[in-house]
Amino acid sequence: MRKFHLINIAMIGVICLVFLALTPSCATKPGKVYKIGECQIVDHPDLNADREGFHQGMAEEGFVEGENVEYISLNAAGDMSLAHTIASRFVTENVDLIHPISTPVAQACVAAAEGTGIPIVFSTVSNPILAGLVDSWEHPGPHNITGVSDRLNTDNTLDMIKAICPDFKVMGIVYDAGEANACATVAQMKESLSKAGFAEPVEANCPTSAEVKTAAESLVGRCDVMWWPDSNTVAQGCTALVGVCEENQLPLFGPTGWSVEPEYGCIGACGVSDYTEIGIEAGHIAARILLGEDPANIAVTTPAAEQLPVLNPAAAERMGVTIPQWLLDKARKVVIE
Repeated sequence: MRKFHLINIAMIGVICLVFLALTPSCATKPGKVYKIGECQIVDHPDLNADREGFHQGMAEEGFVEGENVEYISLNAAGDMSLAHTIASRFVTENVDLIHPISTPVAQACVAAAEGTGIPIVFSTVSNPILAGLVDSWEHPGPHNITGVSDRLNTDNTLDMIKAICPDFKVMGIVYDAGEANACATVAQMKESLSKAGFAEPVEANCPTSAEVKTAAESLVGRCDVMWWPDSNTVAQGCTALVGVCEENQLPLFGPTGWSVEPEYGCIGACGVSDYTEIGIEAGHIAARILLGEDPANIAVTTPAAEQLPVLNPAAAERMGVTIPQWLLDKARKVVIE
């Protein structure tokens, strides 16, 4: 019996060693410094919060900057040729993982890293399928790519606009048609408008931030309210857009909470409450991949479906409308100027 017991113990030991050899490590490798290539398309409050959240999420999983992680954090400054150059640099330096923030740089990084095996965890990408990054939300595909989306709930946005402007008939939309994320969100808004019985919106394309003002002026007299999606180009020219809407008493609505702050001046937005949370989630996913999980088996996550509005009563007054008190009471945040 004793001999049998000893044999069993020996067999268990062998099985454990085999299991450990075949199972991905559940801890960072001692002495290794993980190199992360990180790029965002422009300097922007939401994108900056995303980046900071990513570092926080990584640290929560044991990947701490200055200890076992080195970040190569770069900014493309709105220049896509620079974005491609940055992406190529990450590949040349053979980083352990790439974290692109926003759709354009995610596309550049995916193109540069194709066939290299370098995993990519994107964040703040509105529609990764339309952008050609993944095959599906649930199963990203056979590639080393997954991430976190900031997809906007346009039904909620339309409900907010109707509450503030109950008599509006036609929506005007200003966006850069060259941005896949903006096009995806515009398509969602069109579906929301159609379901609610509204006419087709009128649209104005602005390929550069310098053209935002002209695009907005082209919609004056053709719509009752104006809205812009998650467009980096429009974000850079938002002040001019707000100026046109204030001058013509056209209520303007934006994509996320920052667009309602005084320095931008939209009336309201139903978007992601805090882009830091998107970054944190992306950081957690990146840590799982660095510890051995296959990105192709990690679903792309999205913000919560319930997105309460951020509202600016002073901006509403400047554009000739009043936000009802019940909506102010429901708001996630009321901006006071």
